[in-house]
Amino acid sequence: MASTRDYRLLCLENPLLDIQAVGDEALLEKYSLKANDAILAEEKHQGIFEDLLTNYDAKLIAGGAAQNTARGAQYILPPNSVVYLGGVGDDKYAAILHDAVKQAGLRVEYRVDPKEATGRCGVVITGHNRSMCTELGAANHYDLEHLKKPEIWALVENAEVYYVGGYHFTVCPPAIMELAKQAAANNKPFILSLSAPFIAQFFKDPLDASAPYWDYVIGNETEAAAYAESHSLGTTDVKVIAKALANLPKENTQRKRVAIITQGTEPTLVAVQGEDEVREFPVHEISKEQINDTNGAGDAFAGGFASGIVEGKSIEESVHRGQWLARLSIQELGPSYPFPKQTYQPSA
Repeated sequence: MASTRDYRLLCLENPLLDIQAVGDEALLEKYSLKANDAILAEEKHQGIFEDLLTNYDAKLIAGGAAQNTARGAQYILPPNSVVYLGGVGDDKYAAILHDAVKQAGLRVEYRVDPKEATGRCGVVITGHNRSMCTELGAANHYDLEHLKKPEIWALVENAEVYYVGGYHFTVCPPAIMELAKQAAANNKPFILSLSAPFIAQFFKDPLDASAPYWDYVIGNETEAAAYAESHSLGTTDVKVIAKALANLPKENTQRKRVAIITQGTEPTLVAVQGEDEVREFPVHEISKEQINDTNGAGDAFAGGFASGIVEGKSIEESVHRGQWLARLSIQELGPSYPFPKQTYQPSA
């Protein structure tokens, strides 16, 4: 039976079916892709999805960055802790997504679009790099009307923490703002992921509109650099950028903003609003032989981190959770977590 403690974390973004395969430089060149990037598909990219399916022994994974994060948080948290919102089509790919998230124990409340196909993401793996090319499809048609449905808004009101993936700035900024304002009005944590360099570059205005509501902002060093460039910070120093993010004007003054920058195998940086020191958290070591695929490592980190915030853990413990889950994820293929499920081990 559901309890009032159920679905404490609510996540919003763009559910996608990941079509993922190991490729090569020739495949990247064929579609004008970079080895380590995330872009929205244009006309010249349309053939990649079928190409991967037909010629590259592709794996199908229930994806979308924040859905990966939601699955990750649910991996650590007790049953019925996480609910995820987004838009899908009325097709077999949506059915695949439903089956996958059910196995992960994640509750989803999709807006179903009868006219649009479920979104797809072509993922080309070359070595430890991944190039992601996304056709949003039905995910691009999520709307505020779905969020404000009484049964959906009840989930929003019940949630204790909100997580939004930055890719949703390409879809429905008003929905992001509704969640952000709800969080601030009720002093609940609002977590935002910068998600990809192009968000800060090409969706700067809606990103900036949401910034006063960030209680936690998560990004990697590439996304931080893109933010610095698009906002004319005049620096490439990641610590300086982290401090700038932490000290942006803030709506809910009851919480200090925390900026978290991951750097692959380099230490995770944490800057807190009003504090001079930028803290460093060394990454949990793993041998190169254990690394299978880094796709989704950042999503996994965010999931582990968010689980800590949901349970009221310290920043140190939340970062530890993020690193623990990311370490598990990169040993799997794609943004996945091992089953049988591993039990989280708190930091000493």
